[in-house]
Amino acid sequence: MSVPSLPELSVLDDADRQLVELLQADGRATQSALAKAVGLSQPAVAERIRKLEVRGIITGYVARVDARRLGKDITAFIGVGIEHPRYFEDFAKRIKVMPDVLECHRVAGEDSYLLKVKTANTATLDALLVEGLRTIPGVTRTNTTIVLMAIQESTHVHITPTQEATHDRRR
Repeated sequence: MSVPSLPELSVLDDADRQLVELLQADGRATQSALAKAVGLSQPAVAERIRKLEVRGIITGYVARVDARRLGKDITAFIGVGIEHPRYFEDFAKRIKVMPDVLECHRVAGEDSYLLKVKTANTATLDALLVEGLRTIPGVTRTNTTIVLMAIQESTHVHITPTQEATHDRRR
């Protein structure tokens, strides 16, 4: 599996960085409000946002919701051991259709994958484990940690200035 090349952070100028930061904080911000915040015209902001989307830096816009108010009272992290890499592709396909799995990461270490799930209760978590994950070919074990309280959950990715910009400010 090849990894696509990614644009380097240095290709973002200060206005692009500001736009990404502002949109992460409020994806519903109007283009005119964004334009005012970054000191550009609304058409210039619209074009920059379009280019950030085309380049894959901005991948979408979502509403953050309170899972508990939607009946998903249990958050858990599940480490999954896979017998052999030949099972990875099938595992990934099956995980993508499990609605309670919010995140799935292939990881280094004791586990092959780490999942973040939100589910209604311990019975639905048990069903996810026993009838879902443990029936997938290649799964050798699971290790579940139930979250008692979330201290911080965020989708915000902090953007640091490039080395050149940091170096230039010191002069």
